[in-house]
Amino acid sequence: MVSSLVEPVQNQPGRVTATISASPGSRYTLGTIVIEGPETVPPGLVRSALALRTGDPIVASAIEAAEGGVALQLPQQGYPFVKVGERDIELDDATHLGAYTLPVDPGPRSSFGTYSTTGQLAFNAAHVGVLARVKPGELYDDRRVNDLREALVATGLFDSVAVEPRRTGQIAPDGTEVVDLLVTQNAGKPRRLAATAGYSTGQGLRLDASWTHRNLFGPEGSLAFSGTAGTQEQGAAATFRRANAGRRDKTVLLSVTANRQNFDAYKALTLGINGRISLDSTPIWQKRWTWAYGFELLGSREDTFQAATGKRAYQNYGIAGINGQVGFDSTNSLLDPTKGFRAMVRISPETSQTEGSNYRYIRAQVDGSTYYPVTDSLVMAGRIRVASIAGAPRDAIAPSRRLYAGGGGSVRGFGYQQLGPRDSNNDPVGGRSLVEAAIEARYRFGNFGIVPFFDVGQAYASTQPKFTDLRYGAGIGARYYTNFGPVRFDVATPLGRRKGESKVAIYISIGQAF
Repeated sequence: MVSSLVEPVQNQPGRVTATISASPGSRYTLGTIVIEGPETVPPGLVRSALALRTGDPIVASAIEAAEGGVALQLPQQGYPFVKVGERDIELDDATHLGAYTLPVDPGPRSSFGTYSTTGQLAFNAAHVGVLARVKPGELYDDRRVNDLREALVATGLFDSVAVEPRRTGQIAPDGTEVVDLLVTQNAGKPRRLAATAGYSTGQGLRLDASWTHRNLFGPEGSLAFSGTAGTQEQGAAATFRRANAGRRDKTVLLSVTANRQNFDAYKALTLGINGRISLDSTPIWQKRWTWAYGFELLGSREDTFQAATGKRAYQNYGIAGINGQVGFDSTNSLLDPTKGFRAMVRISPETSQTEGSNYRYIRAQVDGSTYYPVTDSLVMAGRIRVASIAGAPRDAIAPSRRLYAGGGGSVRGFGYQQLGPRDSNNDPVGGRSLVEAAIEARYRFGNFGIVPFFDVGQAYASTQPKFTDLRYGAGIGARYYTNFGPVRFDVATPLGRRKGESKVAIYISIGQAF
């Protein structure tokens, strides 16, 4: 009961005092709960989805949320056309109970059928079926429809896209009604310009730019021209890429590249052709297992240290190889994991022709990383890498194919490729094995983060890491978290710094270090 009283204020003409009194009265609770409408298969789906119980207080927001749960859950259990009617609550002033009645028409129990599409098309209905993670005849589940909608958006080919179920009236052998999915497409502009920039000690400034037609060879067959301009590396590439090639997240890639590199370890002019077929993990569908295999053909002119003369001289290399990798991922995020672990194994048999001699060798690499949430804002992260090249002498392997340590993706605090064997001029020459490890404490507050870290690693001339003369780097980083991943700024210093090594190294890029 609510009452009010308005009185004039003494000695203050034109002003009044308003007093409102409210008495909550008796509290009412739910008594009987009745669902009116056809029964579902299996029985009781509506009642189990309605999160109301006899004896619950009659609270408007709780009742509205419970009814919303019915409209949400039944389409996940085979009823895409459910209609929730107007509730009726009959209050009994003697018992303070409310008799609750809710009419619900679940509609036909449905199963998935085929696909159709309309609007301004980016691709046809057959390719929609490639993206869908359902099979005809499976019980309808709205979560699968939402997954398809997200996959369509992730192609980047639409200004807008919608997916809705359509009744067919056709009855399947299991008694369900077949429901087709209608995809309404509004294709966007297929061309895209992009550019990124980064800086790290040892590699200097680097700018990458690209032009892409994302659907030149439909469906989802893109052609991209890219270029790299940096203080120590320049290059150009043309790349064909078909996404969702006959299977969702399966990618076919073919690329032609030309690069010029000018590092302390080597100078190289390289032309290459490479291809790859892979099953990729994506933020929408992060997979436990991924794989890839491909080939690489390279022609390269590189300067290499000649032990006989003690000087560097250019050699020509023809390199052909095949490669394969298998990955496992149990983390909770592809871009910024906070728990779980990852592992990756890569193997690449190669043959190299140089100065009239032919060499065969195998490159192998194992990577592992793990993430542990100490608190909601602090994550401990660690990684390890072991790699080896077996089957050929180091000096018979092109310098660009050897193993190096040091840099932003290796041992921070040291310049790019600055760890490992060196020649008589104290220039790095690379090795046939390496080991690296790192640990980070990732503390996040809002959209910002602080990351102290410690790295260790070394490269060796032998085919197996010796785990001797390990070098250490330590530092601290800043993170700014965006919807496409964190922007990373790391500052590191080498521990036990030796003559000629930088006191401080700086790394700027997008994404976590690992």
